[in-house]
Amino acid sequence: MLRAEDNKFLTESGEGTGMGELLRRFWIPVLLSEELPEPDSDPKKIVVMGEELLAFRDSRGVVGVIDQYCPHRGANLWLGRNEECGIRCVYHGWKFDTDGRCVDMPTSYPDLNAKDLIRIKSYPVREWGEMIWAYMGPVELMPELPALEMALLPASHRFVTKKWQDCNWVQAVEGSIDTAHFTFAHLSFEKEENEILDIKKHFINPLTRVATDHMRWIAEDPRPVIKINPHDAGLTVAGGRLTGSDNIYWRIAQFLMPFHSYAPSSMPGENMFGQTFVPVTDTNCWIYTYAWNPDRPLTEAEREGYANGNGVMAVVDANYVPLRNKGNDYLIDRKLQRTRSYTGIKGVSEQDAAVQDSQGPIADRTREHLGPTDLGILHFRKLLMDAARALQKGEAPPHAGRQDRYTVRSGACVTSKTKDLAAVMIERFGDPAGFVGGPGQNAAAE
Repeated sequence: MLRAEDNKFLTESGEGTGMGELLRRFWIPVLLSEELPEPDSDPKKIVVMGEELLAFRDSRGVVGVIDQYCPHRGANLWLGRNEECGIRCVYHGWKFDTDGRCVDMPTSYPDLNAKDLIRIKSYPVREWGEMIWAYMGPVELMPELPALEMALLPASHRFVTKKWQDCNWVQAVEGSIDTAHFTFAHLSFEKEENEILDIKKHFINPLTRVATDHMRWIAEDPRPVIKINPHDAGLTVAGGRLTGSDNIYWRIAQFLMPFHSYAPSSMPGENMFGQTFVPVTDTNCWIYTYAWNPDRPLTEAEREGYANGNGVMAVVDANYVPLRNKGNDYLIDRKLQRTRSYTGIKGVSEQDAAVQDSQGPIADRTREHLGPTDLGILHFRKLLMDAARALQKGEAPPHAGRQDRYTVRSGACVTSKTKDLAAVMIERFGDPAGFVGGPGQNAAAE
């Protein structure tokens, strides 16, 4: 468990907080590219870590992220006209470009050059992997974009979307790197309502890409041994389950500082899944979800499946809010819960959201009783809090300077019991950290 003050430190993301300042030292996704589809399209209100901002794509196709409010009289610039490389406030016509410069001030005399003295908050912006990223920290310390493998690949090899979630971002990340919860949160089974449950006999596969043996091992061993490997980009969190032979079934997740995670279940050749968790306020977040395959384009059937909730994706409405959500109790089906599913909720993503939201808007970690399978959670919290406290003492987060090392993979494999985690990682990925390089990158040269 955590002390109350530590829980507060871990979960606050506002400007001036320890964790908020750490997050601002990294590039942060703020929108999907598709949300600003064309030059001079409608602007979008966004809130990132409590800051009210406006995003717009100007006449050149360049995206700006600026203060939401006009500095003249405080009118909301979302009402403004997106025209000729700027947003024009509809109150008195002041106009601002993507860098926050006032480029027209009709209410002032031209010879005074008053507009040149006015500038509003703006953040550097990049488009990367079909997401729009902003850097909200000191410009002179701006790092490179993270070399996420899915963003290095052609667009045909990836699927990117997002979903809203009604809880603090930290507990959502913790759920994503918890490799032990699959046995109950996601495992499905078959039984008649009056039949005594025997999970070893009546499991079915909730993700069609997962082999039956793998599901059996998950069902039969709910206490995986957890191994942790810190690396240049974050943490490897691996859970090993017994197979009934001399092998171990490993499910290997990745956490990449400060808010990316990769799912642990993909076998070689299968599509991989990742998530990026972005605080809106301290009690809700956006989760950017993506699938990719480094070896081939995704098929139309795969894309359709992801749009319909396969993998880590949720079925969402036009505003990216899951159709099964906190407001409708995730459409929980108690009959389904008695006969086929521990949760009675359809969708891996929605099952995760239900349990994470149920912990409260901000989980009270002073009431926890952690066990052996929570080792990854402990390491994650320590990594984040240590980095935030070091930053408060003037020490820059080292991971921000190693964005080139973010090209790692997660996944599953079956190996001999005699191998330690480093040997397992080398066998599965060719590198102890799971680093696979990318276009222009070479793991052997590191």
